[in-house]
Amino acid sequence: MRTYSWVVLFQTNGLINKLLLSTQLIKEPLSLLYNEFAVIVGMVHILLPFMVLPVYSVLKSLDRNLVRAARNLGANPLSAFTKVIFPLSLPGVGAGVMFVFILSLGFYITPAILGGPKTLMISTLIDQQINRLINWDFAGAIAVVLLLTTVVMIVAFNKIVGLERIYSE
Repeated sequence: MRTYSWVVLFQTNGLINKLLLSTQLIKEPLSLLYNEFAVIVGMVHILLPFMVLPVYSVLKSLDRNLVRAARNLGANPLSAFTKVIFPLSLPGVGAGVMFVFILSLGFYITPAILGGPKTLMISTLIDQQINRLINWDFAGAIAVVLLLTTVVMIVAFNKIVGLERIYSE
């Protein structure tokens, strides 16, 4: 439903183009649908909670006395953020990045509907190679590259953040 609501908003006769035309900000309707912009907006709309919630949970658990101590020791708000809050929030940022990365790998419907046949994500490319072009070799190669990329990302995340620290807390 969320993806189809973006179709209603982005189409040539959609609400966004009607609003821009009525306010005379544009002279002719913009092409907002069936391109990468539409896919990115749709994916951000769906995946944003998966990034925000881990970061929020880490930030909520931070001890506020640490920031007060930094401020009492002479740190300005920006310095307190960069030297105290941001480093302590990295596990949440890393977890959010991993959630979004892994979930975005399997996105098929949103890019297919909002991007159309011209805009290819990896899942739609694999589908196209298997179902339309009957090119199983290339589809298998893409799938293996996708799998290896995912494994490398998870191993790198484990080295940087340490999954055992997240699960032990």
